Amino acid sequence: MNQEKSTSCCCVLDASTYVGFWILKKLLTRGYSVRAAIRKNGESMLEENIRNMQATEERLVVYDVDVLDYQSILVSLSNCNAVFCCLDNPEGYDEKEVDLEVRGAINVVEACARTESIDKIVFSSSLTAAIWRDNIGTQKDVDEKSWSDLDFCLKKKLWHALAKTQSEKAAWALAMDRMVNMVSVNPGLIVGPSVTQHNPRPTMSFLKGAAQMYENGVLAYVDVEFVADVHIRVFEDSSACGRYFCFNQIVNTEEEALKLVDILSPLIPMPPRYEKEMQGSEVYEERLRNSKLNKLVEAGSAC
Repeated sequence: MNQEKSTSCCCVLDASTYVGFWILKKLLTRGYSVRAAIRKNGESMLEENIRNMQATEERLVVYDVDVLDYQSILVSLSNCNAVFCCLDNPEGYDEKEVDLEVRGAINVVEACARTESIDKIVFSSSLTAAIWRDNIGTQKDVDEKSWSDLDFCLKKKLWHALAKTQSEKAAWALAMDRMVNMVSVNPGLIVGPSVTQHNPRPTMSFLKGAAQMYENGVLAYVDVEFVADVHIRVFEDSSACGRYFCFNQIVNTEEEALKLVDILSPLIPMPPRYEKEMQGSEVYEERLRNSKLNKLVEAGSAC
């Protein structure tokens, strides 16, 4: 085991989210000590798995936190070198959740600023924080400089996009003000083992407006294990900075759309007109760019 990793302690908050759980598993596999900070969202299978892991894994300690309770966050961060902030709401998104996620993000960043041992925050956001606005279909390149328009999200009731955009912007503003080292990862729709069982409502929240995303060439998905590896990579690489778009596949053809439906079955039913035969061959222009992440990955060992 690498000596530096054996003495490094990372906090994953919320570890019981789908992405958080996989980051936790990957960190333990790589030799890190982990604080699993878990919000009380009702008992979930992932939370149960984490508590069972604590009984046999000496490098794992579980903390109960409330992201609106600043003190509980501080306790979970004590002596940690990094925080992986994953604030997905397992119940999905509505207007009320937008404000709660923003407040939670602010509390986490402020707690990091007040914890001397913290070297870096890895903030888990989403592509939905970058792809929603009136003129997206006319933009050639949608990359890390792009942000979703808040008024557009509010008007269209795109609560997932609104929550991710506002919380990430708030986190960046506070991190820069408090001089906290932060990097964000913006994944596409996250798929992977038992995703329809462990992450159904956030998945459906991401997919609100999926038809428009598809037609505008900004619908993309990514495997959860790759997402977890990328989070750890941007933590370990001192050159990592700013935002990183993270996706494996852009969905811009009917064939790819049907593959995605199949991956998410039975959460999303097959459209009736495709049950008999596949139709159409239109290919929509890809607009998403992730060259920044590709360069980071290629600079060292693959994620």
